Amino acid sequence: MRMFINGLKYIIPCHNRQSRKSIEQFVIEQYQSISTTVKNCLKDHRLSTIDERAKQAFSQLKGIFIQRLLRHRSDIVIHRTDKSKVFYIGKATGFERKAEEYILKTEAYKEISNSRCPLSDILYAVQTLLTHLVIQKGLTDQQRTKISPKLHNLELGHYHGLPKPHKPGTPLRPIIACIHGSTSSISKFVNDLLAPIFLNVAREATFINGIDAIRKLEKYVLDEYFQSTTKFVTVDVTDLYRMIPREGASQTLMRF
Repeated sequence: MRMFINGLKYIIPCHNRQSRKSIEQFVIEQYQSISTTVKNCLKDHRLSTIDERAKQAFSQLKGIFIQRLLRHRSDIVIHRTDKSKVFYIGKATGFERKAEEYILKTEAYKEISNSRCPLSDILYAVQTLLTHLVIQKGLTDQQRTKISPKLHNLELGHYHGLPKPHKPGTPLRPIIACIHGSTSSISKFVNDLLAPIFLNVAREATFINGIDAIRKLEKYVLDEYFQSTTKFVTVDVTDLYRMIPREGASQTLMRF
């Protein structure tokens, strides 16, 4: 569980040579060995091994063995799923294939195939830009300090996918993890400047939550806009991270 909490993408492959024994054989052998030792210890202390608490404990012990063995299977991926509180267990080859297909389809990401990480280049570009803005009086020194990259937890933005088992074929929802990226503080700074203006302009077309949506619909009906031809449309965003062109977004912000 510590790996999932720390945000790792999948279970770290074990480099030990794979045995020909099935996972069921491993579980049964280890379970029988340890359960026998535990039962003998309980008998030595005159404790029952057949009451309900003992049965429950041995059942949980078997579950622990299964989890431990899965953790050391390099051909298996265990990952949190999208929009549900369960874990996905599947073949690592299938997981990698879906990720590669997404990267090739979008042409928006690059795989780091050598040992050189581009993080230092990105950091240098950001720091150079901030210094230039200070010189041009576009930023104050205090603002530059506030939005400069935090070097103690800096990391390269990276892709990982969340399995969607509720959809045919279990596709992956692309997640770009860049909360500790070089431009994260700049992004938050710009958002804090633009969000109040945008929300003020788009308030009438923005729903805060479900209750707000119902109230807007009630007002829509009271204003006699609701007709038999009124259509309710849902939108499924299939590619959130690249559906808005950068140039188009910049031009829109300038006009706004």
